[in-house]
Amino acid sequence: MMFKKILLLLLVCASVQLKAQINNGPKIQREFRAAWVASVANINWPSKPGLTTQQQQDEAIALLDMLAKNNFNAVIFQIRPQADAFYKSDLEPWSYYLTGVQGQAPNPYYDPLEFWVKAAHERGMELHVWLNPYRAHHTAGGPVSESSVVKKHPDLVVKLKQGYWWFDPSKKGTQDLASSVVKDIVKRYDIDGVHFDDYFYPYAEYNGGEDFPDSESYAAYQNKGGKLSRGDWRRDHVNKFVKRIYKEIKAEKKFVKFGISPFGIWRPGYPESIKGMDQYDKLYADAKLWLNKGWIDYFMPQLYWQINNIPLSFPVLLAWWESENTKGRHLWPGLNSGIGGGEKNSDEIINQIMIARGIVPKSPGVAHWSIGALTKHESLRNDLLAGPYKEEALVPESPWLDKKAPHKPTAAYEDRGNDLYVKWTAKNEKEVFKYVIYTQYGEKWTYRTLNARSSFFQVPKQIEANPKTKAMAKLKAIKVTAVGRTGNESDGEIITL
Repeated sequence: MMFKKILLLLLVCASVQLKAQINNGPKIQREFRAAWVASVANINWPSKPGLTTQQQQDEAIALLDMLAKNNFNAVIFQIRPQADAFYKSDLEPWSYYLTGVQGQAPNPYYDPLEFWVKAAHERGMELHVWLNPYRAHHTAGGPVSESSVVKKHPDLVVKLKQGYWWFDPSKKGTQDLASSVVKDIVKRYDIDGVHFDDYFYPYAEYNGGEDFPDSESYAAYQNKGGKLSRGDWRRDHVNKFVKRIYKEIKAEKKFVKFGISPFGIWRPGYPESIKGMDQYDKLYADAKLWLNKGWIDYFMPQLYWQINNIPLSFPVLLAWWESENTKGRHLWPGLNSGIGGGEKNSDEIINQIMIARGIVPKSPGVAHWSIGALTKHESLRNDLLAGPYKEEALVPESPWLDKKAPHKPTAAYEDRGNDLYVKWTAKNEKEVFKYVIYTQYGEKWTYRTLNARSSFFQVPKQIEANPKTKAMAKLKAIKVTAVGRTGNESDGEIITL
């Protein structure tokens, strides 16, 4: 009798576990997978100034299609490389890198940012706009035009010895202009993130190795009774600016993420084995403070060094930054994918991705510098797709921004012979960024992601489960969920067959 009771209990437990498996289904993988698209000096897009509108759009679609095909889910697109605009702006001129003439709009007219946002979202990818807050004119940016900030705001800029023009970060007008640009973009475009890179105060070589020429500004500060050292005074202005931008983005659209990709080392000796440039002392960027304070939603240190490079080791630096991530923000390192293709280089990049997954398991992710490395090195693309990017992934949730998931979609299906026609409707389409379609064949669950405009999907009734034996697996269950702008996933009814 006791044996029968135990056997019955085991059968009940097994039944409950199986039911739980069917009812809950699998969870989709979470990982931020991005590539930078640099427009400055036409590094990535467009390939040169003055292309036709159709050529520019064709190049953009080719880049986005490549990312989508290789299971990326985000793109970081540079739209303000030198106080100019890759979008319609009343604040700054059209970019030289678009048309070859600063201030001249594309002809036939289109808005590149609007085009990129729409095309990225159609492919289920987030689009983050990348702005340089302090670079006023690049040496590769053509002549300084009458519409340039150099001419319109001469009181805010200084000329560096290598030919660059740079905003003085201590000037209120500098911060006000950059702030107004960010707010304008966030308000008018359906973007997913705002991104700054490592250019705060310029690298010393931009000014021939000499100090940044802000003696007049610092003297004015001292004459008003200012007591901070020059370094602390510079850092204080950058810190206040970063904090301000974060607050202003959230006031306009809370779901828009703010991210910064600083130089990968905070200071030499942090941690002890690390040697290299001191961004705190050279770029006046206290990146550790921004992470400690949570003034960003994602932190993307440029860890462009190899794993076994002892004084600049990728895992040593990433682990240190994670130890400073006291607010639990996303920590998604930047990788130097430009080291090339081939087995050795692919192994390095794949190992860095796996290390990032291990050090930051709750919110994994990386960004690849740059998209040019992915387009150039087919072997790297193929190795990523066959390895860590084999399955699609959703961007990790940002619970400090929003914990609310979209409403559950209403799903149904029609039998169409060899396939099922699965269709669904959202209770509120505005809250949906993409959908996940889960299918169970035999005991194995798989999934596909679709963009927010999707409302149906054709599913085969059986698939080949084992290529060697040609064994087939029948479709047993379907589940459709909705994903919101901050990554939260809805429930979904399991349709059992």
